[in-house]
Amino acid sequence: MAKSESGIKKQLETGLKKQKQKKYVLHLYVAGLSPRSQKAIENIKKVCDEYLKGRYELAIQDIYQNPILAKNGQILGAPTLIKEFPLPLRRFVGDMSNIERLLVGLNLRSKE
Repeated sequence: MAKSESGIKKQLETGLKKQKQKKYVLHLYVAGLSPRSQKAIENIKKVCDEYLKGRYELAIQDIYQNPILAKNGQILGAPTLIKEFPLPLRRFVGDMSNIERLLVGLNLRSKE
């Protein structure tokens, strides 16, 4: 039994390492330079720098300057963060100030 348990543990550790190495593709949609938009930009950059250093792409889109982005991205409110990769696709609306919820949603921390 000890051999199979160590094999399972090794597989879990390998899977965790692969999960940590995935590159994240994030799009943050903001509406101009409103205080809420600025706070969302600040918060998501802090999360990316702390938890995703070197393994993320963050595109900040201003739907005030280019409203067609909101239509194409099906953005109903701003700021909105969309995690495109790794799957599943996730959407977060607000100024991204609830860091714990954001980390759980990005699969960077478990709910427990």
